[in-house]
Amino acid sequence: MPKNYSNAVKWAALAAFALLVLYAVMLMYLAGQALLGLIVLGLAGLAVYIYSSERTYTYRYLFPGLLGMGVFVVLPLVYTVWVGFTNYSSSNLLTFERVRQQLLEDTFRGEGASYQFSLHPANGKYRLVLRSRDSEVGFVTPPLALDGTDPAEVEVEPLSDADPGEPLAMRDLVQRRTAIAALTLQLPDGTSARMAGLREFAPLQPLYTANPDGSLTNRQTGEQLTPDFETGFFRTPQGQAITPGFRVNIGFANFVRVFTEPAFQGPFIRIFAWNVAFAALTVVFTLIVGMTLAVLLNWEALRFRALYRALLFLPYAVPAFISILIFKGLFNPNFGEINQILEPLLGISPEWTSDPWLAKAMILMVNTWLGYPYMMVLCIGLLKSIPQDLYEASALDGVGPLKNFIGITAPLLVRPLMPLLIATFAFNFNNFVLIALLTGGRPDFIGTQVPAGTTDILVSYTYRIAFEDAGKNFGLGAAVSALIFILVAVLSLVNLRLTRANASAR
Repeated sequence: MPKNYSNAVKWAALAAFALLVLYAVMLMYLAGQALLGLIVLGLAGLAVYIYSSERTYTYRYLFPGLLGMGVFVVLPLVYTVWVGFTNYSSSNLLTFERVRQQLLEDTFRGEGASYQFSLHPANGKYRLVLRSRDSEVGFVTPPLALDGTDPAEVEVEPLSDADPGEPLAMRDLVQRRTAIAALTLQLPDGTSARMAGLREFAPLQPLYTANPDGSLTNRQTGEQLTPDFETGFFRTPQGQAITPGFRVNIGFANFVRVFTEPAFQGPFIRIFAWNVAFAALTVVFTLIVGMTLAVLLNWEALRFRALYRALLFLPYAVPAFISILIFKGLFNPNFGEINQILEPLLGISPEWTSDPWLAKAMILMVNTWLGYPYMMVLCIGLLKSIPQDLYEASALDGVGPLKNFIGITAPLLVRPLMPLLIATFAFNFNNFVLIALLTGGRPDFIGTQVPAGTTDILVSYTYRIAFEDAGKNFGLGAAVSALIFILVAVLSLVNLRLTRANASAR
């Protein structure tokens, strides 16, 4: 391909990409997302520079990875931390400007006659015919498109004696309801009417009027609503909050609530203690089971070792969420196979899902089943690296298999496994799928104001605060998520230090 032709194709592709990005940025700006548009424009400009300049040739291979890390790791992390410093919740979703505009758009029914209306076709467009309930007065609009392009205010004319034709069915009216609701009809006497129901127009007036100081005045009651930028609500003189609320920056209030407010402090401490115990016990149990099975499978006198290894690896091959749901059915107190076996044999029928301690035991058993194959495979590989001379020397001294395991095998396995054990601890510290599918965090604590359960871990507790609580407190959930990130980051740093220590020791 000629060089000039190749350059022309490259610059044409960059120009098309730049035009596409500029169009997307314009749409973001029109949607009120100026900051997002600015970020996209900056990243796109950086990409154009890297892929068009010869001096940045080496960065062309790094840029996609760095961009993906920034978009999918750094940006969500920064956004989550930012949300943790706000009062973002189901009651405080919008910005102050959006809430103020929404309140100014609220209306109340003023004095004056109401009109029934019907929708009639008119040469590809539509007419609204209004008729008074208590007289023969009627009005008709000019032809309207009802597709969002009509003017907001429409003047009506007196209805003539001519038959306007058959009205459209209700389903056709409902399809155009949004466009009809956006109309304000100006009547000949100077009053206006807006849609007050599927078959009615009535004189509707704005409920609030704006004041120069940012407050709003209720035209019906005369009360003045003042914005409270500490809680994110407009409030009446009596202190009553008017919904919807707006987002405000509340500083460290969410973090302080977690550690000081009794409604959150008690559940948080208990959930954190169980979270640490759950992750630590999972590591211990999976290590014990996996290492024991690895040692047994490493015994050369054992027949059918390959078959046993394949069967024992099956729990790791099955997707975890499928295994969890199967165990949820097996542990069902009423219909599960486990209780159906235990009851005739031992005369017991444990309440696996309603007793807190049994629920925790069930979680540990299921997680051990899911995790031991990973430890078994690691230990099988590490056993191959242990010199056989050590076992031969211990055999000459008359040392038995148990002492060999305690004195030789276990110490030589645990040291290289330590970084992986810490990584496993960090993974199980945030093992949301297991808790959400198996118990949902239940049974719940008694007397708590937010949803919190005895088997919740911090990540499932955060999810329930943000998405299951009646208030859907996203800000508080984000604050807890930030704390979880700090804990996992500390574990990662410890893991890195141990990895370096092991590398230097070798």
